[in-house]
Amino acid sequence: MEKIMEKILVLTVITFLISGCGTMNNALVEKSKTVEYYRIFDIKTQADRYDISESASNGLGRNVNDTQEARPIPTSSDILDKAGRFKLVSPLEGSKFAAFASSGGQIGYKIATCEGASWTAQATRDISGQSLLKLTACLFPYKEGYHLDLYATFNKKEGGFMELSRQAANVMVGTPEEWTEKTFLDIVRQISEDTGAEITFLEGYPKMRGTPWLDSGEAFISTK
Repeated sequence: MEKIMEKILVLTVITFLISGCGTMNNALVEKSKTVEYYRIFDIKTQADRYDISESASNGLGRNVNDTQEARPIPTSSDILDKAGRFKLVSPLEGSKFAAFASSGGQIGYKIATCEGASWTAQATRDISGQSLLKLTACLFPYKEGYHLDLYATFNKKEGGFMELSRQAANVMVGTPEEWTEKTFLDIVRQISEDTGAEITFLEGYPKMRGTPWLDSGEAFISTK
């Protein structure tokens, strides 16, 4: 309740600010933004790859509308010293459409690949009726455990005559950024809860503060 009240206060301030003549024109411009997120976690555990995959699947299922998962057969019996890493590729690279898509504020069409992963998932979620979250998850085994690579994109609109209604919706159900972070963290929390693994955040964008994957996550209740 306290967080909701804080958001309502912020919304009130925003409403007051955009009423000023100096910001009115900018506030009335509807902007479309494409946002990218990625997170890489190190998971130190001796748990079986099938158990880890099941935990990751259950954690992902808390927040998405649909998912396509795969558990590829290992191409080698050797366990690597170093975990793999997701790669971003552009299937349309070199085409005229790719050049058009990557211009004018667009990041272009990219997909995340998970070569060498023991579990992969492609998932989507409609966030508050405002934007579509697209997520790729890759679980890479190595000698000390696993790396969990998570990549997501979503489009969101800002400004325009619908901005106040968007802000009101965000107060009630959370922003696209909050939902993206929650989707990521619930996967890690489920793995931690099921296996007791030692989990460390390695890298990501935008920067993550603190250790939220160690929290229960109960402060943000899913309204799926």
